Formats: sequence, structure tokens, C-alpha cells
Amino acid sequence: MADETVSYDADDHGRDALNIAGFVTWSSQHTDRLSGPKQGRLAVRPARGALHAGLKKCIDLTGAGVGLLLLFPLFVVMAVAIKLTSRGPVFFRQWRYGLNGKKFAVLKFRTMYEDQCDSTGISQTVANDPRVTPVGTFLRKSNFDELPQLINVLRGEMSLVGPRPHVPGMLAAGRPYEEFHPRYMDRHSVLPGITGLAQVNGFRGETKDPYSARMRLAYDLAYVERQSVALDVKILATTIVKEFFYASGS
Repeated sequence: MADETVSYDADDHGRDALNIAGFVTWSSQHTDRLSGPKQGRLAVRPARGALHAGLKKCIDLTGAGVGLLLLFPLFVVMAVAIKLTSRGPVFFRQWRYGLNGKKFAVLKFRTMYEDQCDSTGISQTVANDPRVTPVGTFLRKSNFDELPQLINVLRGEMSLVGPRPHVPGMLAAGRPYEEFHPRYMDRHSVLPGITGLAQVNGFRGETKDPYSARMRLAYDLAYVERQSVALDVKILATTIVKEFFYASGS
């Protein structure tokens, strides 16, 4: 049986509808980001210059700093709620892929019972997961559990916008993402982000079916190739509107 996970079927859910946050659209004349030979190392990302790098860093530090100040009361409320309703630490640390595949400890509010936390992250949560605390259910639904990653941004381990950091061995359609597609590690040629192109286009949460797994990777690679300050600003604005006014959870 052919391995459908390593190719992008042009008829699979409409290839020419890959919307890059309203800026560009992939159509049949564009190179397929998920085609090409296997690569033994990370692809070199397009040179963006010192101006782009400086502006992006400025946005990251300013956004993360202001965000932490404004959200500090919420952090306190969430911390108290977590401590009062279940034993264990407020924060949950998990090793994930960062820039160039280097691993770092991502921070999240703890949403599971301490003795059932999965530090590997390979076992994804499901609907009505018994491992998740009542407070954790709210945090996940609102995505407030991700807010401590603003600290990761200040540390320089993450950006506000970029491909979401994955745990090593994260499953895609039942197999590790590293084996799912030969271009998977290319997504790590930029800093991972709190939000990203895949997320604002609806590809978030579980990646149990090949289509969702391919599309998430396709959007991540599209961001790597088309990153710009303007695109980052639009992704951030879209994320804020969706999360604070139409929050639906992961």
C-alpha cells in the first residue's frame, strides 16, 4: 500500500485553498511544500536581513513583556485555582523542539493531575480525558494554559509567532512526526511560536488523520518560507480576536 503521508494529493480537500492568513494562496502553479527529496539536515531559511530579525525580536520582547504585565492578575487567579483544586506545581514543564531542533523546556499551566501528567506529550488528550482536572478543562478550552509561554518568549526560546513547538516523537496519523514526512524537521529552522499560521487557519489540536497532519506541516513550512513582520502582525491580531472573543479551545 502506498504511503499517503509523504505526498500531498492535489485533490485532497482542495489544494488551491491553502490560505496564508489572507496574504497569499497556494494554487496549482506553486511548488508543493510537501514534495521533494528527503533531507538529512534542516533547510536553510530564506535570508530576511537584520531589519526583519530586529523588528521581530522587538515585537516579541514588547509583546511578551506587556502581555505578562497586563495578564499578571489572571496568572495569580489561575495559579490559586490550580493549587486549591489539585496537588502539584502550578507550572508544567515539557521538553519540545526549538530552533534548529534544539530542545527546550516549554512552560504551561498544569492542567492534569500531577500523577497523570505526561511529560513526553506523545499521548495526546482526548475528549473528556480523565487525566485533566476541572480547572485544567477550562484552561485548555480557553487556551489560557499556554500563557506562561510568554516567559519562554522573553528567554529567547520562542517567538510570539511561528510553528508550534512539538514534543519529540509527537504522533501524526499514528506515527512519529519525524517519520511522517521527510520535510518535518525543516519547520524548526525558525523559532517556534505561541501561535502560528496553521493555528489561525484551523489546524490545531489532535493530528490523528493524515490530512490534518499534512496540512499543519504545510502551513508551518509556508510560514518558514513567507515569514514577514506584516504576516506576524496579522496572525497575532487574528489570534487575539479568536481567542478572546471566539475561544473554542484546542
